[in-house]
Amino acid sequence: MATRRDVLKALAVLPAARAAAAPGSAVLSAGFVYEQAPFPSCHASTVVEVEGGLLAAWFGGAQERAPDVAIWSARFDGRRWSPLAQVAVEPGIPTWNPVLWRDPAGLILFYRAGPSPEAWSTFLKRSSDGGRTWSEAEPLPAGLLGPIKNKPIAGGKGEIVAGSSVESYRAWTSWVEISADGGRTWTRHGPIVVPGVPKGNIQPALWRCRDGRLRMAVRTTERVGRVCVAESSDDGRTWSAARPTALPHPNSGLDAVKLSDGRVLLVYNHTPRGRTPLTVAVSEDDGDSWQPRLALEDAPGEYSYPAVIQASDGNVHVTYTWKRQRIRHAVLRPAGL
Repeated sequence: MATRRDVLKALAVLPAARAAAAPGSAVLSAGFVYEQAPFPSCHASTVVEVEGGLLAAWFGGAQERAPDVAIWSARFDGRRWSPLAQVAVEPGIPTWNPVLWRDPAGLILFYRAGPSPEAWSTFLKRSSDGGRTWSEAEPLPAGLLGPIKNKPIAGGKGEIVAGSSVESYRAWTSWVEISADGGRTWTRHGPIVVPGVPKGNIQPALWRCRDGRLRMAVRTTERVGRVCVAESSDDGRTWSAARPTALPHPNSGLDAVKLSDGRVLLVYNHTPRGRTPLTVAVSEDDGDSWQPRLALEDAPGEYSYPAVIQASDGNVHVTYTWKRQRIRHAVLRPAGL
């Protein structure tokens, strides 16, 4: 597995400009979404392709759980990121975990608000102009949380199939929530459990297998200590138990994407403790086995909560938390992985 120093030694650490990688590297470019911001701390980015580039969002404020934490966004035109825009705020209440999703009717921004994950609610906003303007916030029905960290996928009939989860004093457990009407009504399916571990997993990342099944990779607690995978043969309505893979995991966010070449790409922290390194692994068998291929970050510090997509030009885009200070953006060439 190549290390970050191997593949990024030619990259300048620039705030918004793109630094080109050495020929043959899997990393085409890397840089920060911003250098300065009106908040000191950030986390939990999400990214989606829009006309003319990308749109990213994350939460930022004094620190996680602080009452000034709001949802911020920026646009990428292929060369640089735009100035930051505040797109969702609940005065005096912290916001959490935005998720961007491109629906046939436009963009949807999901986000959480509340004093803690045990007591938060989910809201959504809609945009018909690629995220330049947003509607007023709509609450999801009570008891439903929608995509909790990672992007949904489209169901067989165009539904929003969202990986969700609950964090309570009794259980950390994943679910799937499905909407056939653009996020207005939902059904809930699960729970998806690690057998024998009530506080076992959260924050699913979904993909579709070659044979049509859905699979998810889930974040697991230290008691489990491995990335786990579950599957569904009925488009997300029923799920297997989550079974451990060979990949270590330290109770940190992850994300996955099905590539156009049929492989699955997973970004996660390849360690039983801490949040470095931040690693890219690939699977050629829809998640039965994984091969770590690249460490995006391996220096001391926190590099966490990745979001990953494949754009229409074939390149892979990863955004992630960089030391809780900034959001980092890397562009990957799938053929190099």
